[in-house]
Amino acid sequence: MTRILVPFLAAVCLLSSAALAQDVSIKAFHGLWKGNALSESNISAHFRVTARDMDVEIRSFGAGGFTVRWATVLRQEGDPNAPSEVLKETQVAFNPVAGRPNVWRAATPEDPMDGRGYYWARLDDSTLSVYSLGVGQDGTAELQIYRRTLVDLGMQLEFTRNVDGESVRTARGKLIKFAQ
Repeated sequence: MTRILVPFLAAVCLLSSAALAQDVSIKAFHGLWKGNALSESNISAHFRVTARDMDVEIRSFGAGGFTVRWATVLRQEGDPNAPSEVLKETQVAFNPVAGRPNVWRAATPEDPMDGRGYYWARLDDSTLSVYSLGVGQDGTAELQIYRRTLVDLGMQLEFTRNVDGESVRTARGKLIKFAQ
């Protein structure tokens, strides 16, 4: 009996932990996260790899929505030996999309032709992806994707910036939760 029960219980535990990994809700991302990342770009010969400091704050908003605010200290201009620091901040509120579980759109959608991004988000397993679509002055399409994945020791970030389908910048980093 023990030879049958032990493998059965082990299989139940594995299936339960796999199910839990897939059932992460947006609430698991709530809080203030801080960390850093390395950014790689082919835009500048002097700043191909740069360090970034960042924080992300995710809070509930309305009925089933959330806000995400992110701030990044960029070091990709000026003297390569002492790069200038530039703070970029963005905040977007998202509302759920009816009939599409784990998909949200910006609460105040923008027109990408006006130089502002159109945002949407989706949650897949333990990864929250935020997308921003923009249109440059010359009509080029720009898509930025922020993938934030919950891991045992915090959150991993993977960022990509594509212009007309060509990857021009990536960043990868880790954040830890500082406050709920």
